[in-house]
Amino acid sequence: MTANNAQATRTLLNGAEIPVVGLGVWQVPDGRECERAVSSALESGYRLIDTAQAYRNESSVGRAIRSSGIPREEIFLTTKFYPGSRDPLVEVERSLERLGTGYVDLYLIHWPKGGPTWAWSGMERASEAGLARGIGISNFSAAELQELLKVSQIPPTVNQIQFSPFEYRRSLVEACADAGVVAQAYSPLGTGRHLGDPVVERIASATGRTPAQVLIRWAIQKGLSVIPKSTHSERIVENFDVFDFELDEDSVSALDSLDTTDQTPDALARTQKWWS
Repeated sequence: MTANNAQATRTLLNGAEIPVVGLGVWQVPDGRECERAVSSALESGYRLIDTAQAYRNESSVGRAIRSSGIPREEIFLTTKFYPGSRDPLVEVERSLERLGTGYVDLYLIHWPKGGPTWAWSGMERASEAGLARGIGISNFSAAELQELLKVSQIPPTVNQIQFSPFEYRRSLVEACADAGVVAQAYSPLGTGRHLGDPVVERIASATGRTPAQVLIRWAIQKGLSVIPKSTHSERIVENFDVFDFELDEDSVSALDSLDTTDQTPDALARTQKWWS
């Protein structure tokens, strides 16, 4: 990882560099609000934007990227295959039309509905066609990752997972690392739930940082790429300002202790799986 905000990256199996901090646009409505959020992020130095077919805001993301004036090759763009559809290749073509670009840098299976392997051949076809420069997965457990690795011709580069001190999926992150897969954290702030935790607030006060910055920095120090979501420009800027400090060992240990998952290898608790 390099020191400069705009250049801090993790190296993927395919040789691409994925930024350590990006903007996620889950639950951001298609339209001006989404465009403003993406525009604000790009103006602030972000170079990773994460969307999905299921979010229904790819068109807004594409408009904001095109209007930014930033060369497309300088932006790392992720979208995700909705596994309620049948063919990842057909669906990425539709995504590219909405995004107004010729390729995405990363194309993920959004969740393992129907099992972890059936859609992968379509993901590989998208990669071979040059429509997705990298392919990966999201919400896959360690066991599901292993199943996929047994049948893949092109290995996944990323597993995007729910991850924070309260959802510290250490065994899953370790399984990803063992496979050369970069783990990426979504909901690092617990959609805001974690910001008022007393331990997080105490560490934020002691370090002169905000609770959001502490939570994002913790995930970075665990080796993950992180995609916090916000539509407020000041928070978008704040979430990116996390490269000029480090949490000390005591702070990291205190945050580790907040885990409620027993450092699970699972991507989500059984009760949270919406695809069963």
